[in-house]
Amino acid sequence: MINLLDEYVPVVQGSEINDDPYDPISRYAVELLKEKGNDTPIDWLHRSDRFAEKLATPDVTVADLIGDVDPIKAANLRLSYADDRVIHFGMIPRANRSIFVINELPDLQARIQVALFNILQEGDIQIRGFKLRLPLDVQFVFTANPEDYTNRGSIVTPLKDRIGSQILTHYPETVAIAKTITAQEANLEAAQKEQIYVPELARELIEQISFEARNSEYVDEKSGVSARMSITAFQNLLSTAELRMLKNGAPATAIRLSDFMGIVPAITGKVELVYEGEQEGAGTVAIQLIENAVKSIFLTLFPKIEKFEKENERYPYDDIVRWFSESEGIELSDELTDVDYEHALDEVTPIRSLIQQYQPQTKPEDFYFLTEFILWGLTLNNKLSKYRVGSGLQFQDKFQEYLRNNL
Repeated sequence: MINLLDEYVPVVQGSEINDDPYDPISRYAVELLKEKGNDTPIDWLHRSDRFAEKLATPDVTVADLIGDVDPIKAANLRLSYADDRVIHFGMIPRANRSIFVINELPDLQARIQVALFNILQEGDIQIRGFKLRLPLDVQFVFTANPEDYTNRGSIVTPLKDRIGSQILTHYPETVAIAKTITAQEANLEAAQKEQIYVPELARELIEQISFEARNSEYVDEKSGVSARMSITAFQNLLSTAELRMLKNGAPATAIRLSDFMGIVPAITGKVELVYEGEQEGAGTVAIQLIENAVKSIFLTLFPKIEKFEKENERYPYDDIVRWFSESEGIELSDELTDVDYEHALDEVTPIRSLIQQYQPQTKPEDFYFLTEFILWGLTLNNKLSKYRVGSGLQFQDKFQEYLRNNL
């Protein structure tokens, strides 16, 4: 918003409220201009300095926002408290000719909201009995979550009547937009960007998890799932890969799908669960959201897995399932070196031909992430089994899982 303002504006030098030399409103500026006329000293205020923000909390006072009598100023200037020059201006008058934002407006006490009435409508401020005519030039912006209107506080009706427009925002409507937001807002170290390769599919999966959470029956729809979850999850994802890289003494690494276990705390810390979700457990719901995201994206990249397959027909995943039925499966430890990780996935030779057939444009550096992604997709569609073993994942044939659970 500040980029819409003039790059520089003139202000009367020494003015506490950014007085316009052509239209002064404070006593200080009026008297200075009257005394010095065209010789009045001028400062130039850049638009980057024409923005002020205050988080509404229960301890905010009228003195913080509007102002109060300053006894120290009265003593230094040897003025009585009846003189308006003893007033110390609050944040709003000091934001004159600027944009002023109050975040979480419903958290502001009703008596403080009432103090904003005249500023928004008449341009008056009242401080300790002083009635000052200050037609402030301030663009107010308020933010609030709809749920907060009833849970934590409310916007008093007369104040809401003075607000010009209400703009309803929404979550990112597409994964592409969500990825752009996460890339912009994620706080990453330069070393993480240089040493950790992130496949595009991993970025898409991070965002899909948030989309799944917003549609989950276990997540409170009123509280919602903000973009902060994707941002934090992405940061945790890179931290998980970085920790493995440091333990292995490697100079660089790439994100693996198994690294997504490291984002579980980011999910549980960001979503509010309904009663059914609490019964399932936050960790269980988080893993379910990850798996749902994998399943959703899997169906966009590879052929749909039919629930009922005809006996004599050949299906795209038959060779992979057969490979697992004739072997003991593979185990992917969380701390495998990149070489051992790639070697383990290379053993499942039929996956390579599946990728070449349906995702031939896959970049070499994305190959192993996509390989593990296929294994997850097959387990979530009941073609293979996946379970946690120590500090890793084991993929096996479904029949072997049955024997393991029943013998």
